[in-house]
Amino acid sequence: MLIFPAIDLYEGKAVRLYKGDYAQKTVYGENPLDFAYDFEKEGATQIHLVDLEGAKSGGTPNFDVICGIKKNSSLFCEVGGGIRSMEVIEKYLSSGIDRVILGTAALENPDFLKKAVSEFREKIAVGVDIKDGFVAVRGWVEKSQKDAFEFCSEMEKAGVSTLICTDISKDGAMQGTNRELYGKLSESFGVNIIASGGVSTIDDVKALRELNLYGAIIGKAYYTKAISLKEAIEVAK
Repeated sequence: MLIFPAIDLYEGKAVRLYKGDYAQKTVYGENPLDFAYDFEKEGATQIHLVDLEGAKSGGTPNFDVICGIKKNSSLFCEVGGGIRSMEVIEKYLSSGIDRVILGTAALENPDFLKKAVSEFREKIAVGVDIKDGFVAVRGWVEKSQKDAFEFCSEMEKAGVSTLICTDISKDGAMQGTNRELYGKLSESFGVNIIASGGVSTIDDVKALRELNLYGAIIGKAYYTKAISLKEAIEVAK
């Protein structure tokens, strides 16, 4: 299992939200690149980047910061937040980003999703943000009427190879990850599943690894030093 340490970006800074609430935001660093360097030092080979402003409103306000991280590190970079057009996908991929994550657009615009997957294949991932069993959109601000498992099934049929599944109720809460949810997802679908939300301890990492997941995202637990990134990467192997 791969470990994806995460940097959430807001106004060019590294921040974390509590359960996706923009009003409950903690700034962890003015220069996100410093964290990317530390991730590399700890043995990470991947990084998960989210443009929180883009997720909420569309657009790419943190584009330069994201490309700076890719340019100045050797990390495999996946990026999400506000990617809702072929132009934005091409903008990121042509700048060296390795994989882009579609969220709101994948749910609301199936034709766009099919076109993106047809053209860019494994470079397209879909973020499935789960709130009370349903898919949340627009940076988690709104809950749709789409059942999360039904949506994952549709994504698999559409040819999406990687799903990043977040249990919003666990995200940033440091209360452990939803092992039951990820177990069901792993059993139900034949795609790469990355678990996100609530990975707080080494035991969480061990439990997710045993579920045969492709990857797990570590966010707040790294920033609060609740988890050793180096140890998490070793345990995940």
